[in-house]
Amino acid sequence: MAGIFTESVCSLLNTVPPGFVVTYGGLAAAAGFPRAARQVVRILHTQSRMRNLPWHRVVAAGGRIALKDPMAADLQKELLCSEGVHMIIDGWVDMKKHYWDFSGTVPD
Repeated sequence: MAGIFTESVCSLLNTVPPGFVVTYGGLAAAAGFPRAARQVVRILHTQSRMRNLPWHRVVAAGGRIALKDPMAADLQKELLCSEGVHMIIDGWVDMKKHYWDFSGTVPD
């Protein structure tokens, strides 16, 4: 499972366009393993730099920026804002406008 799941997560994440986000759980579900959100965290931690993944487009459920390191969380906010992502509250993405569901349909 690990190799296939990792490849699927990385491939799917690369399809999330600038200005949109996906949740850890949403990415896991799209990869075929809806209960593997924590594995997505592990994949992002180990693969983001090596594969040049847009890690900043992944947020916690509800749109929360969940990084514990304040500098990393600030960087994620900065990168998202530079792509036009709006925060409804500091550290919370407006999911109605920016959630990517992998259907290819842009939300209104």
